[in-house]
Amino acid sequence: MPTEVAIWRMDNGGRPRRMRTAAMPLERDLEDVIEADPDILGEPVLLIGRQVPTAHGGFVDLLAVDGEGCLRVLELKRDRTPREVIAQALDYASWAASLSHAQILRIFADYRADETTFESAFEERFGVAAPEELNAAHRVTIVAARLDEATERIVGYLADLGAPVNAVFFHYYEDDGHRYLARTWLRDEAKAAPAPRAGKSSTREPWNGVDWYSAFGEEGGTRSWDDARRFGFVSAGGGKWFSQGLRRPRLGDRVNVYIPKVGYVGVGEVCGEPAPFTEAVVGDGSVRLAEQQLVGTYRHAGDENDPDVAEYVLPVRWLKTVDRSDSVTAKGIFALQHPMCRLSNATTLAILNARFFPERATT
Repeated sequence: MPTEVAIWRMDNGGRPRRMRTAAMPLERDLEDVIEADPDILGEPVLLIGRQVPTAHGGFVDLLAVDGEGCLRVLELKRDRTPREVIAQALDYASWAASLSHAQILRIFADYRADETTFESAFEERFGVAAPEELNAAHRVTIVAARLDEATERIVGYLADLGAPVNAVFFHYYEDDGHRYLARTWLRDEAKAAPAPRAGKSSTREPWNGVDWYSAFGEEGGTRSWDDARRFGFVSAGGGKWFSQGLRRPRLGDRVNVYIPKVGYVGVGEVCGEPAPFTEAVVGDGSVRLAEQQLVGTYRHAGDENDPDVAEYVLPVRWLKTVDRSDSVTAKGIFALQHPMCRLSNATTLAILNARFFPERATT
């Protein structure tokens, strides 16, 4: 069941007034909204096509890839019945699952209509190089302006059977001349597993939906593990594609911190939203980080005028931390320069669990 969304407006006297949902003027406007800002879906994706023609005469509303190179088929419900839109979306998914690497690159080139390459767009969006293999798995998302019982029932049934399908609903509000959108996922999108590409096995280990990897670079004195350990945070910055990954973990997710060329030094739970260093609060939410005596500077040239290069801070409640001298490392352990990405390497997770939480292995 999706979480009910309700919004209250606080009047000048401090009295809450519940905002009432309104009928969205045109449901197809959602296609424009998502194209303008894909982050409204809640997880970074790179759009690679709109109204993409399939081999069967249809047109995919929006086609995207996520940070793992998996395809995302986004289909708007519009005024179709639940059976019609879900059947259409699954038909499009069967076509998308067969797309080759070269076909995906051609779709992107047709969509962008400029000189931007897929590889450069992917790295700009996710902060890492594009994977050698695209479309190892795929997911289907039904986009609608309202929840109806039939869509909820059918999508839930398919998802319970393991189909990579979900639905996202946008609630529309109008108040004093302003328009608002609120998003609700039918099922927890962060833990929805994509379907492996038909006819071949996935080259990636499944992700548990909870653990993230964070590279905490200390070079140049910008950051210090001593600060992060003391006040409870991880950080990244110096460019938008460095810091935007901090938005991916959800509250309660685990962050496994790795200092490049040193090793893993901590595991913690996300306990707040990312914010620029100059505005960040940590601890119980009352400690302004910029006002503390810190070892690191957490500043970058030009960040006073350009928020894209600012250092961003993600509050973390530590479960276990160690000194650099006691860091955890081993041959073949997962390690990248990526500020934040999913940690799905089972061997690495087992090593960290054994070293940081030995009591769990004996119970």
